[in-house]
Amino acid sequence: MNSGHIADYPDIAGLSAAMEAGQVSSKSLVLELLSRVDQSAHLNAFITVNSRGAIEAAELCDQQRADGLVTGPLHGIPLAIKDNIHVAGLPNSAGTPSLKNFVPAANNEVVDRLQAAGAIILGKANLHELACGITSINATFGAVGNPFDETTFAGGSSGGTATAISAGLVPAGLGTDTGGSVRIPASLTGIVGFRPSCGRYPSSGVTPISRTRDTIGPMARSVSDIILIDQVVVSDEPPVSTIPASQIRLGVPRGYYYQNLDAETAEVIESGLSRLGDAGINLIECEVPDLEALLQQNYPLVGFEMDRDLRDYLQHFDTGVSFDDLWGAVSSPDVQGFLEIVTVTDDPGYQAAIAARELLRQAFQAYFDADNLDGMVFPTTVLPARSIETSVFTAELNGEQIPTFPAYGRNTDPGSAAALPGISLPVGLTRQGLPVGLEIDGPEQSDRQLLAVAKTLEAILLFDSRP
Repeated sequence: MNSGHIADYPDIAGLSAAMEAGQVSSKSLVLELLSRVDQSAHLNAFITVNSRGAIEAAELCDQQRADGLVTGPLHGIPLAIKDNIHVAGLPNSAGTPSLKNFVPAANNEVVDRLQAAGAIILGKANLHELACGITSINATFGAVGNPFDETTFAGGSSGGTATAISAGLVPAGLGTDTGGSVRIPASLTGIVGFRPSCGRYPSSGVTPISRTRDTIGPMARSVSDIILIDQVVVSDEPPVSTIPASQIRLGVPRGYYYQNLDAETAEVIESGLSRLGDAGINLIECEVPDLEALLQQNYPLVGFEMDRDLRDYLQHFDTGVSFDDLWGAVSSPDVQGFLEIVTVTDDPGYQAAIAARELLRQAFQAYFDADNLDGMVFPTTVLPARSIETSVFTAELNGEQIPTFPAYGRNTDPGSAAALPGISLPVGLTRQGLPVGLEIDGPEQSDRQLLAVAKTLEAILLFDSRP
């Protein structure tokens, strides 16, 4: 029986077919992946490795399969879960020192659904501390390295999940996304990352930042795997159908999303757009009116909600940690600075931010409606990954040092604020060999349509960015 290298199989369906044919067992796959995790420990992809639990779960899956019982489409498939999503019996540190010994008694509901479909939890993945950043340079648990260049960061805050997938340690996993935390690391490590519409996935049992922005999001090597995971989580949705390229209409909003791109990123993105256009995708250059002004009015929302929601979370789940103690022990210097915006504003200020968010949602819907668009397409990030050593606070972009957080979150943040679904696809490599991602955002609640669009685009781009 083969050991089951992930690289031997194109997607989860292929791996499952190999298990069904007896070419690989779940236990042999788990043992192979645990060995790879050990060999890749320098990447800091995991905070907790669930070795014993994963082996026992794999043995059960193999016995069930031998008895003719396959529990679902993820039967025997190992996954990584970001360490701010509750998995019963495993620590949920949220990447911060105060919570490293907090062990939830119950799963987040998304984890429940994945396990009911047969998934195995290989471990809890590293992240930017408290998910409050976009590099996954974590002062307590170590910076997550990028498999394409280990001196560069993986992106964040779901960097551990992204690196685990990119490095071949798991076929897929879960991250969370508040302002780009699934799509940014997916872009920088050459994988696929999907942010569903807010409210699509259950959110209880996740260390929170913002109730109006937070969502769990799947990450994988292919759109087909994202579709499979989404179908498991939201079982009443119709299957994703194939859409011919000539029937897809995508906006190209150059006024905001294409400003001051890194030169090599721009080169890769324009090549990708040319391939899409040549294949028949309808690309319409059009802008979202007043986008920057609307975003600025919405910004105070996160500070208000994190203060309220994190306090409630710490108490509700009996973590034994107070809000003040948690913040006092934060170890990552950039996250220490984040505390400045986490203050309760007066209620009129919060209500004004809620109203601004509604105007932003209306502006995006009007944008999609005006040209009958299926979505909009743009660079996921305006620059590729930069050095772990020098990029905690600033990163180089076109010869200038600019603040790291807004540089990488610039393009992902608008869709997050407006509750849009978005997906990042790998589109190419810079001349230095670093991945570049192309994002497609769709109208609110158009998730399955967006995934169908992404599957068509993926087949056109035909880019395999394995390190």
